[in-house]
Parts: sequence; C-alpha cells; structure tokens
Amino acid sequence: MLIRNAVLINEGRRSESDLLIRGARIERIAPHIAAPAGVEVIDANGRLLLPGLIDDQVHFREPGLTAKGDLASESAAAVAGGITSFMDMPNVNPQTITRAALAAKYDLASGRCHANYAFYMGTTNDNLAELEALQKGEACAIKIFMGASTGNMLVDNPDTLEKIFARAPVMIVTHCEDTPMIKRAEDAAREKYGEDVPFSEHPHIRSAAACYKSTELAVGLAKKHGTRLHVLHLTSASELPFFAAGPADKKQISVEVCVHHLYFDESRYADLGSWLKCNPAVKSAADRSALVAALRLGVIDIIATDHAPHTRAEKAQSYFKAPSGLPLVQHALLALLELAERGELDLETIVQRACHSPALRFGVTERGFLREGYYADLVLVDPKAGTSVTTESLRYKCGWSPFEGHHFNARIDTTWVNGTIAYRDGRLNPQPLGQRLAFG
Repeated sequence: MLIRNAVLINEGRRSESDLLIRGARIERIAPHIAAPAGVEVIDANGRLLLPGLIDDQVHFREPGLTAKGDLASESAAAVAGGITSFMDMPNVNPQTITRAALAAKYDLASGRCHANYAFYMGTTNDNLAELEALQKGEACAIKIFMGASTGNMLVDNPDTLEKIFARAPVMIVTHCEDTPMIKRAEDAAREKYGEDVPFSEHPHIRSAAACYKSTELAVGLAKKHGTRLHVLHLTSASELPFFAAGPADKKQISVEVCVHHLYFDESRYADLGSWLKCNPAVKSAADRSALVAALRLGVIDIIATDHAPHTRAEKAQSYFKAPSGLPLVQHALLALLELAERGELDLETIVQRACHSPALRFGVTERGFLREGYYADLVLVDPKAGTSVTTESLRYKCGWSPFEGHHFNARIDTTWVNGTIAYRDGRLNPQPLGQRLAFG
C-alpha cells in the first residue's frame, strides 16, 4: 500500500512525503515513490500522517469487569481514535498479581485485540516473590497503587515498598495519592454535606497535597534504590519540581500526564459532575496550564489516557457511590489536536510525547516512529473534516463519553495496525490486527 502526498509529523519535523507499506512494515519513505504494480494507492491530499499513538495506561476491564468494557470493544475504540498500541492495568478480576495470571491475560488477548497490547504486573503487600521472578518481556512494567485502589492492591506497608523499589527487575510505575490524607478529607466532606457531597469537592478531597506527599515518597524511594520509575497521571503544579526536562529514555525518573488533565479543569464539574470524576482528580485551571507548559518543555515525558470506563448506571450515582474513571481512547488524539489549534501545544510535541516517548521509555520494539523497517502503525488525520461526538458514534461498551455533544474540527480518517487498515472512514475492520508488544 502506498500513501501519497501526506504531511508526516515525525521526530520533531514536518515533511511532505510518500510512504510505502509492505507486509506489516514501512518499506520506504521518500518525497516521491513510484507505485509498484498491484499496490493500492491512497492519496492523503495533504492530510497529516502520524505514528500510531502508544497509550501506556488503560483499564480495558478484562477479565472479570466486562460489563464496563473488554479487550475487544475498547481496543476497537482505541484504533478509531488513532491509538495503535496500549498497556493495560492489573486491577481486574482476578487481579494480575501472579505470573500465571499475567500469562492467562495474554492468552485471553490473543486474536481479540484491534490494537497491539502489553500488560502490567500488579503489586500487593505480599506478592514480592512473584515480582522478583518476572522475566524480560512478561510485563511492560510493575504497577504500584500508592493510593486507594480496588481489593488489596494498595501497597501501604513501608517495608514492602522498600523491598519492591530495591528488587524490581523491570521499571516501576506508580499511582501517587496519599490514602490517609484522602480519608480525612472524605470524612470532613461527609460531616459537612452528608452523603450528597458536590462533585466540585473532588479536587479538594483528592487534593494536590495528597498527590504531592505520595509522589515525594515514590521519587525518594527511587532515588534511594536507583530504581527506574515512571509516575503516572500527574495532576498538580506542586509536583512538577520532582521532575526535570530531558530525553525520556535517558531518565531514571519520568512522568506522564493524561489527556483529560490537559483538557479539562475544575470549572467543568459544574456541568459534568460525576462524569468528570477520576483519580487523581482534575484540578484547577492553574494546574492545567502548568501541566501543558511542562509538557512543552519536556519536563513531562508522556501523554496517556488512563481510559477507565464504568457503566452509565454506576456513574449516575451520588459522590461516594459513583466510581472514578472516564472512557477516553476514542477522542484523546482529537482533544490533543484541539489543544494544538488553540496554540497551547504543537503537533511535533504531541507526537513526541504520545508516540515516540512511550516507545523509548518502555523499550517498545520498532514502533512509535515513522521509520523504514518499523511496523506500519499509522494514523491519517484530516484536520478540517470535523467530528461530532454523539452517543451513537461511541464505540465504548459503556456507551458514554465526557465529550458527548462536543464538536472537534479534526477527524481520524484512517488507522493502520501492523500494515493493515484497522479503521477507515468510520468503519472498523472486523478482523483484530493487534499483536503482543515486544520490548528491547
């Protein structure tokens, strides 16, 4: 397949080029490529061609929570949004906290994912032996919930944390919120409002101070033990001094921001309410602006989604009953492109942080770039075609989105996964094309 007349956004520059796909790989990139006999030609007509996004944090809810979403449904939504690879979290049922559970999850994914996939190993206060036994390539990283989570996945034993940071055979990623501080804030809110706490209190209950305290602990442990650490979903300006600018693959400690924390601020609790409730919380406009600035400077390394669907019935409950989490993969790239339209980010930065940096930081093999010989995971974007987000257009199993009713000026035209069209002009290829990610 030959893609002609595209504007490639790749490795910090724009170029008008043709790109030839043969099999699963990019064979050639050049200003003009003569079409070989029998090759399908797609005229991009000046549209944007990007590497497929690599989302290092999703909750696709399988196994065990499939009323909310599953590997097939949510990966279909991902490719419709230009995300071609994902890394799924371990807080499912059964939890991914043993090597056997990890292997079973890979078996479950085989032949069913529309995007490429990898899985995290979860931590508890008592599974250190399983973590130490991890072999290269079995898990993309080890996930530690250093804040409230489901089941027994909150690791709050100081001795256990020390040992995990000292002995982890692969990179650690952390959810950083201080649970005792959150519990005290919840008790104070309940005393003031009863059970009907306004959702506008969420960023005060799950405060910047609670994030700061936990991030300080994680960074301190990583520095003490020389551990490779990646801090997930940063939400506050106060935490930024823990991190420094530089190439993502050269850092000992890196950090991520999620699309909804770049796009929304606390003013939106007034109209979105529970539909904006997530952990860590969307915070102030000043925090949002600081995150965008840090992303531009390279202090923040990676953009992800933390895609976390819940059913409409679950989300329609009162503050303490409504679970935290938003479905985001279908519109994450469109939201980032809107930030570019506003002049807050540029396309080169978006590609660097959402495509290149996840590949570099996690060591994903031969993906995340438009390079000859690399896998042809691509997304063609029409910046002017427009996308209206309607309930009917959603591919999420949960059937809702915080963007419902919004109009984006751009449109995801075509997504390729491993050299084959996975999504085009609103139609999904019914054949799952995803492969298990390899790590160098």
